[in-house]
Amino acid sequence: MKLSDRLKAAQDHALTDDEMAIPHSRQEFEHHESAPLVVDPFAALKRRAQDALYARMGQRLYDSSLSEQQLDALVVQEISRVIEAEQIPLSAAERARVVSEVTDDVLGLGAIERYLADPTVTEVMVNACDGIYIERAGQLTLTDSRYLSEDHLRQVIERIVSKVGRRIDESSPMVDARLADGSRVNAIIPPLAVDGPILTIRKFSHYAFTPDDLVEFRTLTPEMIELIDACVRGKLNILITGGTGTGKTSLLNVVSSFIPETERVVTIEDAVELKLTQRHVVRLESRPANIEGKGEITTRDLVRNALRMRPDRIVVGEVRGGEALDMLQAMNTGHDGSLTTLHCNSPRDALARIETMVLMAGMDLPVRAIREQVASAVDVIIHLTRMRDGTRRVTQVTEVCGMEGEVVTLADLYKFDYSAGIDADGFFVGSPQPTGLRPQFSDTLEQNGIAVPGHLFGAPDMAIVVGSGKVRR
Repeated sequence: MKLSDRLKAAQDHALTDDEMAIPHSRQEFEHHESAPLVVDPFAALKRRAQDALYARMGQRLYDSSLSEQQLDALVVQEISRVIEAEQIPLSAAERARVVSEVTDDVLGLGAIERYLADPTVTEVMVNACDGIYIERAGQLTLTDSRYLSEDHLRQVIERIVSKVGRRIDESSPMVDARLADGSRVNAIIPPLAVDGPILTIRKFSHYAFTPDDLVEFRTLTPEMIELIDACVRGKLNILITGGTGTGKTSLLNVVSSFIPETERVVTIEDAVELKLTQRHVVRLESRPANIEGKGEITTRDLVRNALRMRPDRIVVGEVRGGEALDMLQAMNTGHDGSLTTLHCNSPRDALARIETMVLMAGMDLPVRAIREQVASAVDVIIHLTRMRDGTRRVTQVTEVCGMEGEVVTLADLYKFDYSAGIDADGFFVGSPQPTGLRPQFSDTLEQNGIAVPGHLFGAPDMAIVVGSGKVRR
């Protein structure tokens, strides 16, 4: 079944969660226009029903001896009694809606529950009790959903963080957490959030994208897939870069799928998102400090530990601090084929960020020594960009060639063709195109029995550009 068919079926509630996909471009669904801001006709009734429910049930809402099913049934029963007491004529559908939404408010996440269940929504952003935005196809939309008050939104945030053993209050006003389905949550409250509590949820996709999916999304081309496949099988160290929400983790999943089944893979993440299909995978997840501020296990701790686990490959979800030094050392000491992601604006910026992160590790190393480590460790940089049309595209594939003087030299193998223009719907027509340079690593791949056809770089009989700037045929 094609991805577009899976999405349509998911929207019709015909598939299980594991079969649903969260798309990244217009290929899977029509563009959604911003929803008009309308007043909920049941808002007053729901508020009265909720207030009456709290008055009737009191502390029973927080009775730990009740299972979730028992509490849910009890709340539904009490809400039905409250609605009957209101003596407002409602149809069966209207009554079911009020019961469902009040139950969501009291036991669930309230106004955002339906967006978390919608497979076309990739991110939910609550800027205030009446400012709820969602992202579809890379486009932000203001919804007509709202929370009853700031206190109601604060209760929802506290409900989320308490389930993962965290707290949020004036002494600890920021929290990163993960929902039961894997979605990532960030919450921040006053006094840091000046206009009221802020909640941001990046949804977890239950479907692991395939290379064909990314080609369908126009994220990259079949030729790039073939090249990346060869690089992974040839055990080159690959860095996937881009800004926030550009699809780095989704691409890392696809790139990781090329790792041979015979190898032992250790993955390290802040929040588990990778869905590797190999059988021999060990998954590690960092841990924040507890309420007392103790027990933190950082990504750097896990990278160091992974080196003692006899890994064939180390896959780090994202490097953002001192673990960059340990990752470079691993890449330079026999752990070839490592993969990771990094936030930055370009491949050149990625090198500068790595330098900064190595210095954050507390090592007083000369900048040249760090650059030599980077030039020796990293082979390929794949850079993603979120275009203004909402799509995510690979805009550069760059080889790290070596050092010339004090500078790490780079060579672009693919660059996005912006000159092709924009179509009538406002979408970029262009795609990443080979630059005509054959990389240095192609010789290494071929020596390892991995063929690299010349057409992947633009022509079968092109020059090989070496680090010194010389050209040989």
